[in-house]
Amino acid sequence: MPALTKQKQIAGLISWLLICFTASAIGAVASIQAKSFYALLTQPTWAPPAWLFGPVWTTLYTLMAIAAWLVWREGGFRTHKQALVLFMLQLAFNALWSWLFFAWQLGGAALINVLVLWLLIAATLVSFSRINTLAGGLLIPYFLWVGFAAALNYSLWQLNPMILG
Repeated sequence: MPALTKQKQIAGLISWLLICFTASAIGAVASIQAKSFYALLTQPTWAPPAWLFGPVWTTLYTLMAIAAWLVWREGGFRTHKQALVLFMLQLAFNALWSWLFFAWQLGGAALINVLVLWLLIAATLVSFSRINTLAGGLLIPYFLWVGFAAALNYSLWQLNPMILG
């Protein structure tokens, strides 16, 4: 496959950033009241403050986009269809979680979703690593954060059964 021009590489990076931040925006629509809702919940002692989530997720979506772009640069969907489809699938589960937890207040369903998401991220990380080591490495913070988020989801669900039924 011929090398991508600088313009195609820039367009590709912008496209992956748009894809990732579109998923973020879909989740954000469900999270409009997240700060006040989160404050109403009984929290475990180790729960992070609400203000931390925005900067963390902005960083993670940026790293995810760069990782996907690095894999895409190695041959696109034709060459790496499985890895990039896995990436898109985990992105869909990522966007769905906010709806399950914040909009619909379904703690158990959100927990199942986040656990599936975590497994999909692991599969994507391994798949990306086989193509581009840096791309896989860029997903490690995301994998760790979602593992933490799964534990937090479980704890909040257990501490707030009347709210997160």
